Amino acid sequence: MEMNQPIGRTPLDDRPDGLVGKPLDRVEGPLKVTGHAPYAYETKALKNPAYGYIVPATVAAGTIQAIDAEAARRAPGTILVLTHENVPEQGEKKEQVWPQLQGKEIKFYGQPVAFVVAETFEQARAAAMLVKVRYDAAKPKALLKDNMAVAYEPKPVNSPPDSKLGDFDAAFSAAPVKLDVEYTTPPQIHAQMEPHATIASWEGDGVVLHTSNQMPNRGQKALGSVLKLAPEKVRIVSPYIGGGFGSKLQVQPEATLAILASKVIRRPVKVAMTRQQEFHVATHRTDTIQRIRLGADKDGKLSAIGHESWSDTAEGDGFFETSANVTRSLYAAQNRVTRHRLVNLNMPIASSMRAPGEAVGQLAFECAMDELAEHLKIDPIELRVRNEPTEDPEKKVPFSTRQLVPCMREGARLFGWDKRQAAGSRREGNWLVGMGMSAAARLNPLMPSSAKVRLGPDGVLVVRMAMTDPGTGTYTILTQIAGEMLGLPPNRVRVEMGDTDFPFAAGSGGSFGAGSAGSALYVACDNLRQALLKAGDLNPEGATFRDGAVTSGNRTESLTDLAKNGLEASGEIKPGEMKEKFSQYSYGAHFAEIGVDADTGEIRLRRMLGVFTGGRILNAKTARSQAIGGMTFGIGAALMEDAVVDSRYSFFVNHDMAEYHVPVHADVPVIEAVFLPELDDKANPLKSKGLGELGICGAGAALANAIYNATGIRIREYPMTLDKVLKGFEDQEGQAQRRT
Repeated sequence: MEMNQPIGRTPLDDRPDGLVGKPLDRVEGPLKVTGHAPYAYETKALKNPAYGYIVPATVAAGTIQAIDAEAARRAPGTILVLTHENVPEQGEKKEQVWPQLQGKEIKFYGQPVAFVVAETFEQARAAAMLVKVRYDAAKPKALLKDNMAVAYEPKPVNSPPDSKLGDFDAAFSAAPVKLDVEYTTPPQIHAQMEPHATIASWEGDGVVLHTSNQMPNRGQKALGSVLKLAPEKVRIVSPYIGGGFGSKLQVQPEATLAILASKVIRRPVKVAMTRQQEFHVATHRTDTIQRIRLGADKDGKLSAIGHESWSDTAEGDGFFETSANVTRSLYAAQNRVTRHRLVNLNMPIASSMRAPGEAVGQLAFECAMDELAEHLKIDPIELRVRNEPTEDPEKKVPFSTRQLVPCMREGARLFGWDKRQAAGSRREGNWLVGMGMSAAARLNPLMPSSAKVRLGPDGVLVVRMAMTDPGTGTYTILTQIAGEMLGLPPNRVRVEMGDTDFPFAAGSGGSFGAGSAGSALYVACDNLRQALLKAGDLNPEGATFRDGAVTSGNRTESLTDLAKNGLEASGEIKPGEMKEKFSQYSYGAHFAEIGVDADTGEIRLRRMLGVFTGGRILNAKTARSQAIGGMTFGIGAALMEDAVVDSRYSFFVNHDMAEYHVPVHADVPVIEAVFLPELDDKANPLKSKGLGELGICGAGAALANAIYNATGIRIREYPMTLDKVLKGFEDQEGQAQRRT
């Protein structure tokens, strides 16, 4: 099925009180809480594995002079030590999956320079410490701000890096009110609970990977390129993932190294990155420098929008943070420019992290809108309403649905926005208290996916697809879709996922997982419905599937009778003309109340609300979990997350979970997420939209705007730590003294 036209009435519309949408508990929950869900490192499928350990580079730039691995090779239990001198031949890099141990050049701190394989993990780790590497070190390029002069225009990724409409320079110059500000965001680490882990085993001329990966089919193709294998010779198995947040969109070095070593020793090789290695060997979110220029009239109507963003990655990679992309559709203005520039540094490879582009882009842009509102003395919500577009400002096509204003209005009502006071005027004891808000928007893509379903004579429907569940609830929502379409209870649906031997699926990422995989399953189930009706010679007109049976006219037939020999069907979904004819986004609005200690600068979030629209909600419970999880990410981005770079050595100083701070329970009060009713018939057959990353978009900006409202201090460098608040207090005191 291709999305070439809006979807009409569907079986999901016929039963608004049906299984889809209900807050069903996670169907795989009991397996997880009892320890029976096998994660990559725990799989028992491969017997007698050897254990691998990565030796990372301890310099960020230069070349390897020599590697002395003899002591490691003689160490107890050592089976193999791979270096650039003896690594098997490899092919070409593809989609951020790199050949490993290639040559002597060092491009970043943590780059694997050797891989030790031994009989036990402890032996592999001990032997790895014996590998001695001499380097001809060079001075690394470490900081984005110091290398802006060599920034270049990156290659397009899904959309051009730059966009232009009208004459921005002339409109900005002529605007009665101008804002020209710079915001910075730091590198961030995914910090998922399950580290990257793989067990690799060769079977004949093909390899099987039990690994933690969000997109198995994508990984299959990329590894095929690196290993010089046909993709079908690479099987990836990833049924359970302990979090990824984008770090597992691509295959990481531990998997490639395990494959290479397994090929040499003809035995399964098992490896997991240490938590410290996660910071450098795996990917991270790049830092950004963003310049935002807004030109408006005195009533707040925008005439010029400019958003430029600089980011960085390792040399030869090409990934850039699309911070300004969301700006292209968010507010109306006739004259617009967005630009992205990339700098190659001797830093680890940067890649996608939850809501790449939008998450950091809206940290800056939604604060700039708040600054403009403050300058004009216009309520921040009213400013946004005055600039609400009637169509996508740059694509010049209608929105499929757009309820941004209703989200802001309802959020204001629920949060008590009318009680917000002027900046710096509300005090409760020693606490300065303020409110802030921001808009949220996230692109809603549809990706090609397929599914196969089989109804057996036992009445159990088996679903198979190479989709994954990184903890988002995919098993559950697919169970609900299949159960609703066939009129079966959840305990008669079995979803099998995470295996490239199953039908192709786009995987989990970009907030397209549920819509894409769920739509493919919807089509497969619809085809199975037709097969069942045909088997029973039943009239499709008005037929209903309920309680394990199908009723048409005055006839009711049990599904087990109709499928006594087993019936199966397949389905696929592809994006079509709707993608081009309509601009498709999910929307929301964040509201936050902050307290700031007037003496210490301590920041405390008091309460937070998000109001969202995401088409049909497939599961009320998992949707809410995704929203508040994203909002919690936003709290971290605003107040604490910062991978600090030592510019002398170009590495992250705080490279463990003791020093890289993420929000914990004491940091997060009760967060509430509300969803407004919506169906999007241009998005997919489910009429749903992506939610997984919407919660983080703009969330941190609401906190930043609340801090300004509490203190009158505008912080443009994330994270907003108390030292920056104290500096703001000092500046305020100095200004007051100068005035007197």
